[in-house]
Amino acid sequence: MLKTDYHAQIETKASPGEAWNAVSRVTAWWTANVEGPTKSLNDIFTVRFGETFSVFKIVAMTPAKRVVWDTLDCNLHWMKDKKEWKGTQIVWEVVPVEGGSRIEMTHVGLRPGIECFEDCQKGWNHYVKESLFKLIEKGKGDPDHRDYSALERQ
Repeated sequence: MLKTDYHAQIETKASPGEAWNAVSRVTAWWTANVEGPTKSLNDIFTVRFGETFSVFKIVAMTPAKRVVWDTLDCNLHWMKDKKEWKGTQIVWEVVPVEGGSRIEMTHVGLRPGIECFEDCQKGWNHYVKESLFKLIEKGKGDPDHRDYSALERQ
């Protein structure tokens, strides 16, 4: 991981196990448009936003501590390089801290200078720092609905 890769972190009162479970509930914090399982090693799942999609495979996992998603394919329909995420990784780490846990997410390969960086940074900031945090702390995230984007409502 380079320091320039997109990185977000949140601290929560949840235990590492509770935080871990929330991350794996992709439909509860990212989007309702998920096909496939999102909880076990070698699971393959697709996340859709209209014409845009990304296909991920869980390639590494230490329960309640770390999980890595490889991006197998994608279509970022609004960009010149529609495959810009292909080959990138999403790395999630859950670290125990006093009174709860810290979740750190790094999108390895998403860095300043690539076409998607600014839009994708805004998206990740919403989904990780706001939606995932709300899911853990309040029991309900702010994911995309099947018919509209959570970001469009802001």
